Amino acid sequence: MFSDRCLSVLTCLCLCGMPLAVSLAADDLLPPDRPIHEVVDHYIDARLSEKGVTPAPAVSDAEFLRRVTLDLAGRIPTVHELRDYTAATDPAKKTALIDRLLASPDFAFHQRNRLDELLMGDQRKDGPWRDYLLRSVQNDKPWDQMFREMMVASEDDSELAPALTFLKVRLRDVNTLTNDVSRLFFGVSINCAQCHDHPLVDDWKQDHYFGFASFFNRTYQTKSNRLAEKFDGMLKFRDTEGVEKPAKFMFLTGVSVEEPPLELTDEQKKQNDEIVKTSMKEDKAPLPAPEFRPRERFVELALSESNRSYFTQSIVNRMWASLLGRGLVDPPDQNHSGNTPSHPELLQWLERDFVANGYNLKRLLGGIAASNAYTRSSAWEGERPNPELFAVGSVRVLSPRQYSLSLLIATAGPESLPASIAEERWSELRKNWDGAAEGFADRLERPTEHFQVSVDEALMFSNDTRVDRDYLRDSGDKLVGAAQSLEDPSAQLELLFESALSRRPTDDERSIFLGYLQERSDRAVDGLKQVLWALITSPEMRFNY
Repeated sequence: MFSDRCLSVLTCLCLCGMPLAVSLAADDLLPPDRPIHEVVDHYIDARLSEKGVTPAPAVSDAEFLRRVTLDLAGRIPTVHELRDYTAATDPAKKTALIDRLLASPDFAFHQRNRLDELLMGDQRKDGPWRDYLLRSVQNDKPWDQMFREMMVASEDDSELAPALTFLKVRLRDVNTLTNDVSRLFFGVSINCAQCHDHPLVDDWKQDHYFGFASFFNRTYQTKSNRLAEKFDGMLKFRDTEGVEKPAKFMFLTGVSVEEPPLELTDEQKKQNDEIVKTSMKEDKAPLPAPEFRPRERFVELALSESNRSYFTQSIVNRMWASLLGRGLVDPPDQNHSGNTPSHPELLQWLERDFVANGYNLKRLLGGIAASNAYTRSSAWEGERPNPELFAVGSVRVLSPRQYSLSLLIATAGPESLPASIAEERWSELRKNWDGAAEGFADRLERPTEHFQVSVDEALMFSNDTRVDRDYLRDSGDKLVGAAQSLEDPSAQLELLFESALSRRPTDDERSIFLGYLQERSDRAVDGLKQVLWALITSPEMRFNY
């Protein structure tokens, strides 16, 4: 089953060799009124036909349910969901399932987690930051608005100020901040152009790196932990010939911003310097209020119609990768002329649709999930096709939060869970589950390109008393207790498999596990615990396939 990832003057510099994010004439694309899933399949299937590759068949109903629930809800399906979906005969049930998941509280919590993992990685920040992300997703806040808030939100707005956490956790190192903003929001890893022109990519020169960094060079954190910008401060760098140069305020496309000249007396300069120094020393000091604010100009440039393709294509590409296992541009932070998209027309069509529909991430994800490309099996006999063809489904390791939350769902007694996510109490339950899963998630291995379960994780599942207490407990609200109440061992086994792996056991599995349970008939509860432990620690549980 498992297989082998603008108080400003704008001046266009049009540097020689300067790349633009992939751009084709609109007439060369499918019409904008086509559904997303149809467009996806049109372009993916055309490339497959061109290469003479027959794609893998669609997954079963149970496999699709598990895959899409993990991708849109961040958890495995419940037994109720599994049985209802596999028994349904409505030909539109796949679309109905996607719509139901996108409308559920689960989607908001999972999308919050997805964005947190993307933007913070190992830089753990709870509380206001994650609350901001959750509110934003729950309100379907457009992605361009979220980006603007993360860059320039007002510290006086209690609802939006937590968005600045993205900058604050990186502020001690302007180089880290520069590369993370470029990499995560624009799909460009620009750090290799810091000391010299990029050695491998002709697109990126030192001018680009330091021009990008200039937008953040004046940003600092005050004594009261608020973000502020200094009145002046030109970033300088030494070029490859050792000559010191002032950096322009330059965006990735080569467009720069000219700072309006300020005619200040020595006394005025001294007063400005004192305002900045005081804000660094006193909690209640007022923030500097310079007329020219580089970060505001940066956002204006990044989101302007002539420059926004890096921004829009990057998030479209990352959302695609989150569902299909690899980006149309892969790796997703290497968008340059030497690493062109596998399906450039598809990427540009999705970008156009994304902008036209208000930078709506939920709509984008739902459309991709409804495509045939998304539903393909990950099983393949023989040599696998080039992964950029998307002929075969991907096998993706669960994030720590996905796995931890799924463990709670898998080991809960089915009757202790609501029969439907439409029930009113589901939202509160999901909130509680997210909180309960958090601590355990911190102890799980994070996804990497060549993922292996760590020794620490394996030992934890073998020796930690929490595993027995939280997942294997013999009580009425837990799966072991529910299975024990069934008299037929075969029914017990089916319940364990449906709860943990979202499927029934194969004939071979049934024979082996029933024999195991029979050998332990004198200690039946221990036998059920061991079977459940084997299922929840299996590769099939640890991956989305």
